[in-house]
Amino acid sequence: MFTRLMNIVRGFFSMFVSGIEKRNPEALLELEQENLRKQIGSYNQSLAAHAGLAERLMSQVRKLETEETELRAKTRAHLRAGNQSAAAQLALRLQTVTRELGENRTQMEQAEDTYKNLVKARDVAVNAARAKIDSLKGAINDMRMKKALADMNEMAAGMIGQIGGSGDTLNRLQEMVEEERTKQAGRARVAKDSIDMGEVNLKEAEQQALADQALADFAAAEGLTLEGAAAPAPAERSMGSAPRPSEGQSA
Repeated sequence: MFTRLMNIVRGFFSMFVSGIEKRNPEALLELEQENLRKQIGSYNQSLAAHAGLAERLMSQVRKLETEETELRAKTRAHLRAGNQSAAAQLALRLQTVTRELGENRTQMEQAEDTYKNLVKARDVAVNAARAKIDSLKGAINDMRMKKALADMNEMAAGMIGQIGGSGDTLNRLQEMVEEERTKQAGRARVAKDSIDMGEVNLKEAEQQALADQALADFAAAEGLTLEGAAAPAPAERSMGSAPRPSEGQSA
C-alpha cells in the first residue's frame, strides 16, 4: 500500500514538473546548456590527463633515443679499443634500451592516435549538441511567436463577437441620431419659411433707391455725368449779360 501511495505521489510530482517544463522551455534549455558545459569541462579534464600521458611517453622516447645513441657510441669505442668485456656490457644495455624504445614508441603512437580520436569525438559531440540547441532555440522562438499570434487571433475573434453583440445598441443610437437630425432640419426649414421676404426685399429696394438718389444729387452738384444717365442741360444765361471775352481778344 505504501509503495502504491509513493507511486501516486511520484506521478503527481512528475506531472507537476512536466507542466513547469512545458511552460518554461527556455529554462530547461538553459539547464541543458549548463549541463553540456559541465560535461565538456569534465571531458576536457580527462583529455588533458591523456594528453599528459602522451607527453610523458614522448619525453621517455626522446630520453631513450639519446641513451641509445650514447650507448651505441660507447660500445663502438670500447670494441675498437679492445675492451670486449665493457663493450659486451654496453651492448647488453643497448639491447634493453632499444627494446624499451620500440615499446615506448608504439605506446606513444597509440596514445597520440587515441588523443586525436578523443578530440574528434568531443568536437563531433559538441557540434551535434550545439546544432540541436540552436534548432531548439529556433523552435522555441517559433512556438512563442505562433502562441502570440494565436492569442491575438483569439482576442480579435472575441472583440468581433463583442462588437457584433453590441450591434443593437449601435443601431438604436443611429436611429436616435437620425431622428434628432431630421427634427432639427425640419425646425430650420420652418424658421426659414416664416421669414417675410417681401418686406425684406422692399427695404432693400428702398435703401438702394435712396443711395442712387444721393449719388445723383452729388453728381449734379459736381457737374459730373453718371454712366447710363443723361448729360445735365447747360444753365440759361440771363438777359443783358455779355459774353465773356475769349482768350486772345482785348478787353
